[in-house]
Amino acid sequence: MSWIKTLDRKAADGRLSAIYDRVAGKTGQIDNILSAHSLRPHTLEGHMALYKAALHHYGNALDKAYLEAIGTWVSSLNKCAYCVEHHFAGLKRLLANDERAAQIRDAIDSGIPERAFAGRELAGLRYAELLTRAPHTLIEQHVIALRDAGFDDGEILEINQVTAYFAYANRTVLGLGVNPAGEALGLSPNTSDDPENWSHD
Repeated sequence: MSWIKTLDRKAADGRLSAIYDRVAGKTGQIDNILSAHSLRPHTLEGHMALYKAALHHYGNALDKAYLEAIGTWVSSLNKCAYCVEHHFAGLKRLLANDERAAQIRDAIDSGIPERAFAGRELAGLRYAELLTRAPHTLIEQHVIALRDAGFDDGEILEINQVTAYFAYANRTVLGLGVNPAGEALGLSPNTSDDPENWSHD
């Protein structure tokens, strides 16, 4: 599961048990990336709040499948196989189109997003790539280019925050040796309008 000690649901009590109850949902699964926080439940709470706000909040305007594509792309750039597999599975489920999903997976695996994306979607992925690989090189012109491609400033913020969240998540996984042993891939939180609803479906 990871290189550090983790507590499963049977061993959890108090605050951790309450958080696990919120994130497990109907399946009872606690993703290994989440149980990696079990010795510090407050960081698990922070992780889930950021995850929900960046990727699954009802206030986002961009299509959820596109945000998942950004997350999968960033995870691939960071060589985080755990997050690639989890979020590609979620993306595939959202798309409900195996041909399109295969096209996107080929584009991500090859490092050539043009194989599956064009226009403003490609521009967003290229911004995410630069923010991942060389964040110190970004200048205002990169944001202006996103506007010119058709994103408004709120949508640019969404792309920025999903990219930044995956930088955090990928480093959590890679730095602690989190692996998918025992997990079902691609479970995503409910899309309830309640931002505090962390249940998985």
